[in-house]
Amino acid sequence: MARTAKLTFEDRSIDLPVVEGTEGELGLDIGKLRSSTGLITLDPGYGNTGSCTSEITFIDGEKGILRYRGIPIEQLAKHSTFVEVAWLLIFGKLPNRAELDDFRERLVRNASLHEAFKHHFEGFLVDAPPMAILSAMVNTIACFPRHGEQDESPEERFIEDAAQLISKVRTIAAHSYRRSMGLPFIYPDPKLPYVANFLHMMFSMPYDTHHASPEVVDALNLILLLHADHEQNCSASTVRTVGSSLANINASCAAAIAALWGPLHGGANMAVLEMLEAIHKGGVSAADAIKMAKEGTDGFRLMGFGHRVYKNFDPRARILKAAADKVLGQLGVKDPLLDVARQLEEMALEDPYFVERKLYPNVDFYSGIIMRAIGIPTNMFTVLFAIGRMPGWIAQWKEQRDDPKSRIARPRQIYIGANENDYVPIDQRP
Repeated sequence: MARTAKLTFEDRSIDLPVVEGTEGELGLDIGKLRSSTGLITLDPGYGNTGSCTSEITFIDGEKGILRYRGIPIEQLAKHSTFVEVAWLLIFGKLPNRAELDDFRERLVRNASLHEAFKHHFEGFLVDAPPMAILSAMVNTIACFPRHGEQDESPEERFIEDAAQLISKVRTIAAHSYRRSMGLPFIYPDPKLPYVANFLHMMFSMPYDTHHASPEVVDALNLILLLHADHEQNCSASTVRTVGSSLANINASCAAAIAALWGPLHGGANMAVLEMLEAIHKGGVSAADAIKMAKEGTDGFRLMGFGHRVYKNFDPRARILKAAADKVLGQLGVKDPLLDVARQLEEMALEDPYFVERKLYPNVDFYSGIIMRAIGIPTNMFTVLFAIGRMPGWIAQWKEQRDDPKSRIARPRQIYIGANENDYVPIDQRP
């Protein structure tokens, strides 16, 4: 028998259906609440509101669980790649050999930007925010129709659109970095796999191809894979909201990039490095920083410790910790900020204050350390986040678009402004 919850308001009542997810999550279906009672729900930030049902990602923050399409993130991190995970998220299953080879070929074919893009890059100041450039350029992709696009089936067009976005986003990112450094653009190398090609476009010099070590490539692949989707966060819900108007995939993902740009969303690993910089420049020891965080001195807190969703531990952080140890050991980087980071990590993991409150280093802490170590500038951290999150955004857009019950997003409000009053001519106003 279907379960319901009864809501009573004055002389009206309604039985609200209880919806249960495959992992036992429960929710109230309030689709008929307003028409039956005249009431709406008020939930600032939508922290208690489910905007959709989804088959893409499952998170249990209490138990530290993250799964893509049911597969534990630990297994994917050990056995898979970012490109394979992109297919998994978007199409709902692991690809077979032919599908994966075809997808990789599409990524290679779509890596280059139209030469006219150079003029768009030239229109930006050299110190323009990389996320502003990324959002604008992702939207601009739609201005350059592909050859033969009109002859494609809807399914073929979507696969090619997805491959185009996932491939071109790294080229746009690399070109924006090169412009900020006053360096010539480096074209993608079709012989290189996804992550190595990105590093090549970022760091190669003319006539001197950059060859990243396997440890660096593996670590960056992990960062992208672990950030590929994370349920209905701010940017994912932005994709669905924009896409609900039937906006195209480029416009929807460009909007998601803008949402990710906000420091409360995509800027967490930047905040880690900014904190480390402040500690180092202020001559504060790691021990003093730990003490200041515990005592709340001047509102100081350790960035990159604890997580809003994961109340136990962030499963992605455990994976990246091992990668950080490996990369830093292999590179032998001498960096005072990384020294401070490792000292903070060691002290926090042993301090009862942090252990009892489960304030463990999170994925932003370790991803910031790794990207700093391999030479990615801090203002590019959120851009890397966007590259990693692109498959998840595409998957969310597709799922929302394919849902026959989907409607254009139109949240309600409770108006608290002035009651009706009259217009006052300007010469009669105080």
